[in-house]
Amino acid sequence: MGQRTFHRILAAIVAVVLVVAGYCVYYVNDYHHAVGVDDAISSNATVKITEIENGWMFDGPGSSTAMVFYPGAKVEPSAYAPLMQETAASGIDCFLMKMPANLAILGINRANVVRGDIAGYSYEHWYIGGHSLGGAMAAQYVGNHANDWDGLILLAAYSPVDLSGTKLRVLSAYGSRDGVLNRRKVEESRGRMPKKYYERTIPGANHAQFGSYGVQQGDGTATISPAAQRNKTVALIRQFVADSL
Repeated sequence: MGQRTFHRILAAIVAVVLVVAGYCVYYVNDYHHAVGVDDAISSNATVKITEIENGWMFDGPGSSTAMVFYPGAKVEPSAYAPLMQETAASGIDCFLMKMPANLAILGINRANVVRGDIAGYSYEHWYIGGHSLGGAMAAQYVGNHANDWDGLILLAAYSPVDLSGTKLRVLSAYGSRDGVLNRRKVEESRGRMPKKYYERTIPGANHAQFGSYGVQQGDGTATISPAAQRNKTVALIRQFVADSL
């Protein structure tokens, strides 16, 4: 191989690497930013918020039940602070996890931060949940640790794994105006659910309003406010945890 040919090949390789690196930087930084969550990510008289490894703890008035939550794909985790704040205030402490590159598929085991042997949290009941891809990855995680959890909470999500042989309780909640969720996948996943499976539709709700990150491409237009959607979601979670659905 001549020197000129070698330099041409080297230049081509460098060009490809730069293009790929540039795309990766763009992809990682192209995500939905949290909107209007400053108050929700700050402690108040009802809920104390503490930063933990790879996330936040929302410590409300409850002491027996906790939920670990995985955010949706390419969504800034703090976008779910309003939902976590209200859930904690209702009596269910919450652990909102941060994900590598805002993708739960890269951080499936992040719940270990909270449930690990050295974490030291002493709740009687544990639930794991998530929104969209975060819900799917929470399902993937709990499928491998079913004996350590009471249940799974899917918000606009479905389980990619078979949970039918577990004793888990599962809540699947999504909006009637959701334009992002693959309903066919939800239907297919019903056969993979345990006996205690509860599916609920929130009238007027869409995909994005489970978080606070603005409009999502392809989503339907909600006919209820973000606050109303959060209230209805928290009510469903509370009923589910109380086994009163």
